[in-house]
Amino acid sequence: MLSVVVCGAGPAGEVGRLVGLAQERGWDVQVIATPAALDFIDVADLEARTGRPVRSAYRKPGQPRSPRSDAVIVAPATYNTINKTAAGISDTYALGILAEAPGLGIPVVMLPFVNSALAGRRAFLHSVDELRAEGIRVLFGPGEFEPHPPGTGGERIDHFPWLSALLQVEEMTTRATV
Repeated sequence: MLSVVVCGAGPAGEVGRLVGLAQERGWDVQVIATPAALDFIDVADLEARTGRPVRSAYRKPGQPRSPRSDAVIVAPATYNTINKTAAGISDTYALGILAEAPGLGIPVVMLPFVNSALAGRRAFLHSVDELRAEGIRVLFGPGEFEPHPPGTGGERIDHFPWLSALLQVEEMTTRATV
C-alpha cells in the first residue's frame, strides 16, 4: 500500500500521474490530501482511480481505518509541510501520518515544490537536514528537485519528477525487506 500525501502546490492537480505510475508498477494506492490540496485536486477522479476515499481529515468514530501504508510519498511537498513535519507538528491528518511513519519504520520520500526564495531560508534548509537525519528521503538539491525562481512555478509543473519519487520509495522498500 502506497500512501500519496498531496499538498497544495502547483503540481498537485497532476497527482493522478503519480497514482497511475504507481498502479502500473503494482502498488495499491491511497491518496491523503492536506486541506489546502483539496482546491487543487480532482477528488472524484482520484477516488475512482484508487477505489478508496481521498482522506483529508481524521476518521469519525465508527468509520473504517485506512489501510496501513508500506510506503509514503509526499508530492508535491510544500514549504509548510516540510517545515511542520521536521518540527513534529501534527495538526492535520496528513501531518499525523507523516509524524508517525518514521517511528513505524515506514519509508517516506518527500518531493518538494518550492521556489528559490523559500528554499534558501535557513529554516527550510534546517528542516531538510532534520528530515534526512530521521531517514526521510527528501529529493532536494542538484540532480533532484531544484527550486525555481519565484513566480515561475507554473513553467515547471509539466516536468515535475513524479517517477523519481516512486523509484526512490521502491528502492527504500526493497532495502527494508532485504
